[in-house]
Amino acid sequence: MLGRVRSAMAQLVGGLGGGGSPSSPPSVSASSGSAAAAPPPPPPPAAPGPSASATAASTGPCREPPRSSFSRPAFLQLTPEELLRADDHTGRAVQSPRESRRRLPWSTGYAEVINAGKSQHNEDQACCEAVYVEKRRAVRNNPGTKGLTFYYWGLFDGHAGSGAAVMASKLLHFQIRDQLRDLVDILQDSSLPPICLEDGPRTVLGEPTGFLWLRKMLRSQTMPCHSLVVGAIENAFKQMDIQIEQERVARHASGGCCALAAVYLLGKFYVANAGDSRAIIIRNGEIIPMSREFTPETERQRLQFLGFLRPELLGNEFTHLEFPRRIQHKEVGKKMLYRDQNMNGWAYKRIEEDDLKFPLVYGEGKKARMMATIGVTRGLGDHDLKVYSSNIHIKPFLSCTPEVRVYDLTQYEHCPDDVLVLGTDGLWDVTNDREVANVVFDVLMGYEPNDPCRYTMVAQELVVRSRGVLKERGWRLANDKLGSGDDISVFVIPLGGPGNYT
Repeated sequence: MLGRVRSAMAQLVGGLGGGGSPSSPPSVSASSGSAAAAPPPPPPPAAPGPSASATAASTGPCREPPRSSFSRPAFLQLTPEELLRADDHTGRAVQSPRESRRRLPWSTGYAEVINAGKSQHNEDQACCEAVYVEKRRAVRNNPGTKGLTFYYWGLFDGHAGSGAAVMASKLLHFQIRDQLRDLVDILQDSSLPPICLEDGPRTVLGEPTGFLWLRKMLRSQTMPCHSLVVGAIENAFKQMDIQIEQERVARHASGGCCALAAVYLLGKFYVANAGDSRAIIIRNGEIIPMSREFTPETERQRLQFLGFLRPELLGNEFTHLEFPRRIQHKEVGKKMLYRDQNMNGWAYKRIEEDDLKFPLVYGEGKKARMMATIGVTRGLGDHDLKVYSSNIHIKPFLSCTPEVRVYDLTQYEHCPDDVLVLGTDGLWDVTNDREVANVVFDVLMGYEPNDPCRYTMVAQELVVRSRGVLKERGWRLANDKLGSGDDISVFVIPLGGPGNYT
């Protein structure tokens, strides 16, 4: 087993999918992908309304358009010559929507850059849409209620193949739309949502006449409407993962992807994260985390608990226990520090033969790996991913369920300098939250508050500073530390100012 692990680590660090650059930092999440985001939405309407693409598909099933050759998000509107420059690992030109072309909703800023050579193409995918939600008439019968429009931003960091990231970038917002169709009436009603739904007027079912305690309990329970939106987004991620599994052969949807999505609906932002991308809100200089990374370190106890409950998933090759280091055979019978799925601290146990197996979670920081294979523990796809040179599937330990955080825009007064920043791990590997906030402040100070280009300039500056400058020893930051050799994609979404929300 140890030999297979060493071979796997050597192969992955060497760069799957395309000659690793000496300037790029080691990374296990090797992926290759092509991207084509959904058609761009129109500028935000004065009143909620659908984008052209969202309207056309508002009632149809979620199906991926025909596969195409390598491309970048459609809202960039790159020419063939620009596409070639975007795919150049040597120059690593930063790509952003052109001001002379279509502007993104909310004057959103976006920028991206390709990796330094670890994979053939840019593995990050992006989508920005305004989506109209039409209620499901078979479930609700209220002709006076109109549909809803939500705004959507998505970043998808592919690994071990491009298919999952491409599919998710094109279809996840439609999965969210379908999950919201049952909620159109409920979300526009000020009363609490019903426990059960039926056709016709709103009704609470299953409340027995004689059970006063049950009626009292139902009345005392509060079920805020935003929790229904959270559930809809969670189910949309699940359905997206199922669709990738079902169509991965026909659509060549290999590999998997981390997914970070932001949804604005009825005055609230919903930020859903499954993977190691990150989102933060910068409001009046304050940093508000809107996500957390899901890695073998942060989810150690969940992974260990599953390995404890289902030891057959470990394939007789791994142990769910964690030790400070690898155990040698001569140490059997001695006592060593360990911790299991129930422990935050450490304790001593007597080493047994079974403890010689490779740990389910091993390594620290960016080098932490689950089953010596992958450095993230949530995402979409990866249905065929196995431990190197074995038949042990990793998918049972990978969760497609995102963590969804809610931010109520109506609770605060926002100025044009308040923003939501979404970025793939290529940004955060070399730039911390405070450095990002400082860049936002510095760049926005140089532009008028009503200048719609200011947020694109912030996104570009974030990408440029994280990429660095090409020198003899590779891409270097201003402090001469190694710059990000990964793909970098960034959305900068203004929370206040003109044309953002009504």
